[in-house]
Amino acid sequence: MSKLYDAYSPIHTLAPLIRAGQITPAELTETYLHRIQNYNPKLHAYIDIYADQARQAAEAATGMIRAGQWLGPLHGIPIALKDLIDWEGRITTGGSPNWQTRRSDSTAAIVQRLLAAGMIVLGKTHTVEFAYGGWGTNEHMGTPWNPWDLQTRRTPGGSSSGSGVATAAGLTAAAIGTDTGGSVRLPAAFCGLVGLKTTVGLISTDGILPLSRTLDTAGPLTRAVEDAAYLFNALRGMPAAGSRQDPLDPLPRLRAGVTGMRLAVLPEQEREQLDSEVLANYDASLKVLEQLGAQLLDIPLPRSFAGYRDAVAVLISTEGYAELQAIIDDDSVSMDRHVRARMRAGARLSARDYILALRDKQAAQQEMARAMDGVDALLTPSTTTAAIPVAEVDEDVTPAYFTRAGNLLDWCGLTVPNGYTATGLPTGLLINARGQAEALALRIGWAYEQATREQQRTPQDL
Repeated sequence: MSKLYDAYSPIHTLAPLIRAGQITPAELTETYLHRIQNYNPKLHAYIDIYADQARQAAEAATGMIRAGQWLGPLHGIPIALKDLIDWEGRITTGGSPNWQTRRSDSTAAIVQRLLAAGMIVLGKTHTVEFAYGGWGTNEHMGTPWNPWDLQTRRTPGGSSSGSGVATAAGLTAAAIGTDTGGSVRLPAAFCGLVGLKTTVGLISTDGILPLSRTLDTAGPLTRAVEDAAYLFNALRGMPAAGSRQDPLDPLPRLRAGVTGMRLAVLPEQEREQLDSEVLANYDASLKVLEQLGAQLLDIPLPRSFAGYRDAVAVLISTEGYAELQAIIDDDSVSMDRHVRARMRAGARLSARDYILALRDKQAAQQEMARAMDGVDALLTPSTTTAAIPVAEVDEDVTPAYFTRAGNLLDWCGLTVPNGYTATGLPTGLLINARGQAEALALRIGWAYEQATREQQRTPQDL
């Protein structure tokens, strides 16, 4: 491996090296494929690896760049896709043993956009079956191993579990996940990454297996905030170079800082939900942002986070059941028993229940808009604990305590690493912003990241 980079180098440091010819996409791709060969048997991040195709694409990208045809900062950068995302001719199982031979007959819009940006797809990553679960477990297809503890198998976060593990372990430069109730932000937080939950409707979900068509979003898991900004632009089909003509583009003002921003903090009554180390890291994060010039505000929120969590469960279970009724109701078909139980809850709800849930979603948005008037963002921890041992998981309880609010409100959300426990497990800070305010969330996240870079670590023994 070149001394100019390693497997944990963020995209924004790799891109100028590739453009200058100091490293090649072929060399970079081989680095990740070598690590996948060595570490994936234990970590179980990938369900399918496209080694031959990736090498061919990397050689083609190398040739283009040498010929002066550089497409932008993502050209020649390897990436992994969650196993919900269709790519014509490839297997897409949705994390289900029933679909292990299901070949996609078309290519998802976001894959087309990533390929157009010149990215190299390394393979598909594991997911919770049908994407319905926050811990990252999969009863039949296997649970990825959180790389921050190689002795005890800990929760990787879900449902984009393999995407989190692959990125955290240096088995890809970044990965794409989906988020319906926290499925990008939870694995990012448990695995020490940046994870961006995008606004509903802003990025196409065409060609992504649905869970809840009302709530489903796609977003990146990366090792740096700037990388997430590049991928955000690419996923929505915009140039990754930045444009002041595009109000959604985060790049022009990414480094503008947080001076004068008004940031709401966690209500006092919610703090009791937190593990003591998570709370300590959260409070330290608030101090950093305050020192950077932000104003911290205590504001009353219209609902508890438990209320948002439970409201989202109604929508996911009813819409998920509608998508997958034939499998869920057929007990002869193998299915993760915990996922089946969650989705069967949707069968017990009436059409009236569903309509009322949609109306309640709208009411919740209006309530929060009033509460957040004049406030730029809401800061919470990403999770209530760091990653716990898989053996201790209670599948009847979701770790999506703080994340689901953003889904119900149609907000965007960015989680960034904000410290470690005494045993070296990462925790996350969640920056919640209004819909289509990804640029603002990324700007806050970048300022925090730059102020705390010396805290950043990588998993040991990998």
